[in-house]
Amino acid sequence: MQAKYRNGLRAAVVIAAAAWIAKPYLSDGGKDADAPKPKAAVAAVDLGRTLGGIRFQPCTLARGTDALMAFCGELQVPEDHSKPDGRKLKLAIAWLPATRDAEDDPIFMLAGGPGQGARESFPGIAGAFAEARKSRHIILLDQRGTGDSHPLKCVDADGRSAVVEDEDYSAASAAAFAERCAAQYAGKVDVRQFSSSDAIQDLDLARKAIGAAQINLIGISYGTRMAQLYAKRYPASTRTVVLDGVAPLETVLGQDHAKNLEASLDLQFTRCSADAACRAKMGDPRAQLDKLMATLAKGPVPVRYRDALTGEWRDGQFSAGHVAMLTRMLAYAPQAAGVLPLLFSEGNQGHVDALMGLSEMLTRDISDQIMHGMQLSVMCSEDAPDLKVDPEDRTRLLGTGLVELMQAQCAVWPHKPRPADYRAPLTGKLPVLVLSGEFDPVTPPRYGDLVMKHLGNARHIVAKGTGHNVLPVGCMPKLYARFLESADPKALDAACMDRLTYASPFTGYYGWEP
Repeated sequence: MQAKYRNGLRAAVVIAAAAWIAKPYLSDGGKDADAPKPKAAVAAVDLGRTLGGIRFQPCTLARGTDALMAFCGELQVPEDHSKPDGRKLKLAIAWLPATRDAEDDPIFMLAGGPGQGARESFPGIAGAFAEARKSRHIILLDQRGTGDSHPLKCVDADGRSAVVEDEDYSAASAAAFAERCAAQYAGKVDVRQFSSSDAIQDLDLARKAIGAAQINLIGISYGTRMAQLYAKRYPASTRTVVLDGVAPLETVLGQDHAKNLEASLDLQFTRCSADAACRAKMGDPRAQLDKLMATLAKGPVPVRYRDALTGEWRDGQFSAGHVAMLTRMLAYAPQAAGVLPLLFSEGNQGHVDALMGLSEMLTRDISDQIMHGMQLSVMCSEDAPDLKVDPEDRTRLLGTGLVELMQAQCAVWPHKPRPADYRAPLTGKLPVLVLSGEFDPVTPPRYGDLVMKHLGNARHIVAKGTGHNVLPVGCMPKLYARFLESADPKALDAACMDRLTYASPFTGYYGWEP
C-alpha cells in the first residue's frame, strides 16, 4: 500500500527559501602581515530601484519549489484611516517590472483566503502572468494582517498556524482559541482595523505611492471581494477588473460552503460513473464516501501512516473530519480530485493510511498560508452577522461545523461593523472579466452569473472541467493579456477555451486506464 502511495500520488511538499546575501571579503593579517590593508571600507552597492515614491530592493519571492526575482519595499499607512496622524502600519509590497516597455497602468493581484499574502501566493501562478507582464508592471501588496504586513497569525500549543487549538472542533474550544489569539495582539495592533474596507484604502495609497493614475485589478477567490470593493469606491482609478472565482458582495462568505461542495462533488463523481473502468473498479463514488463516513461516525479509527513531507511513520486517529477536509480541498482541483474514488474505495477496505497522510499534509500546507486572525477580522466584520445555520447542511459532508465555529469565534474576536453600503453590488460600465470553473466547490459559476447582472461591460467565461482559479488554465493567460490591451471583454475570442478536456478519474495508484 505504501509503495503505491509513494509512486502513484508522490505527495510531497518541499519548502525552499532564498535570500540575497552580501558578504565582504576580509584580509587575514595573521597569515600575511605585509599584505596591503584597505584604506577604507568598500561602499555597499545599492541595487535598488525606485517606482514613484517607493524605494525597492532586490528580493526573492518563494512558495514551495517556486521562486522568482522581484523588488521589495515598504508602504507606510495609518492603522486607522479615520485617524491619519495616529499609529502607522508598515505593509510589505513587491514589484515585478514589465519585461518589455511598460504601460502606465500596472497590474495589482489580490490574493485569496481571506488571510493569504499576495507575495507568497504569486510564485505558484506567475506563469499565468507571463504574457501580461510583457507590457505591465505587477504590484503585490501583502494585505494588512497577511504575509509580512503585520500578520495576524493564530498558533496552537506547538507554535503551528491553526484554526483551533485541538481537534474536537467544539464551539467552546474554538472561542477560547480565538480569545487567546486576540490577546496576543492586544496593545500591539488594533485587530478591528484589519477588514477589507481598511485594506482597499491601503491599496489606493499604494496606487498613489507608485505614481499610477489607474490600475488593473485581478482578484482571486476572496481577492475578488477586494477588487469589487475597490472598483466600487475608486472607479476613476480602476482601468480593468478580473474576478477569478468570484465571491459576490451580495452573498455571505461561508454560508453556502457545504451546499456548494455537494454540487461540485456530484458533478465530479459523475465523471467516474460515466467511465466504464472507474465504475467497474470503484463503484459509485458517492456511495463509497457515504459508507466511509457512516463507519467513521461511530468514532475515529487508529492508523499508522507515513508523513508525506518527512517520510516518518506516525500513529494517529483518523476521523470523519479528515475525510471531509481532504475531500473539500481536493475538490478545488479536479485533476487531484480524480483520486478520491480510489481513496474512498481503499478506505472502505480498511486502508486509510493514504487518506490520513494526504489530509495531514494539506492541513499543514493550508494553515501555514492562511493568517487566521486576519480571516477573523474580515469575516467577523463583514459576514458573520449574516451567517445562519442551515438545517439541510446536517445531511451534507461539511455539516454545520464551519458556520458554528465562525459564529463562536466571532462572538469573542474584536471587530467593527461593516460599512452600510457593503452589500451593494459593483455596478456601472467598467471593463470586467468574470472567470468561473465548472466544478468550483466554493465559488460556483452561478456566483459569476449573479455579479454579471449588475455590470454593463462584462463577460463571463466558464472553464470546462476546471475547479477554483481559472487564470492559469488553457489559453486563459493569453486571453487575459489581450483583455488588458483592449479593455474590451466582449471582443475577446474565447473559442480556445472550448478545447479544454476533463481530467480522467484514477482507477489505480498509477493513474487512469490507458
